[in-house]
Amino acid sequence: MQTRPFLTLLTAAMLLLLPQISHAGNIVFNIKSNYQYKVQVEFYSQRYNRAWPGSGKAYNINDWDTHSYSLNCESGEQICYGAWATGNSNIYWGVGMNDSHTCSNCCAVCDGGTVPTITLSN
Repeated sequence: MQTRPFLTLLTAAMLLLLPQISHAGNIVFNIKSNYQYKVQVEFYSQRYNRAWPGSGKAYNINDWDTHSYSLNCESGEQICYGAWATGNSNIYWGVGMNDSHTCSNCCAVCDGGTVPTITLSN
């Protein structure tokens, strides 16, 4: 009885059916606001339905310092930032509040790197 070839074939078939293993990654966004009022920032995955900080929350920027946001993400995942004036989502940067706008240069790939400082201004 030849069970080894059968087991090898069965193992190979099962590996093909398993979901692909995702590789944990990280990306750091640095954001500075020169806008005259307070702003809020959130980051949005373009691959999955998730955001940072998520759950209807946003990061607050209440000063003119540079703030660093280290996000745990999947390697290769594209992440976009959205920022808006606190209390007025019609004034926005990047993809805006709730990832509702398009942008030409507001996304980065999760690859363990750091995004150059993004400055929000009038």
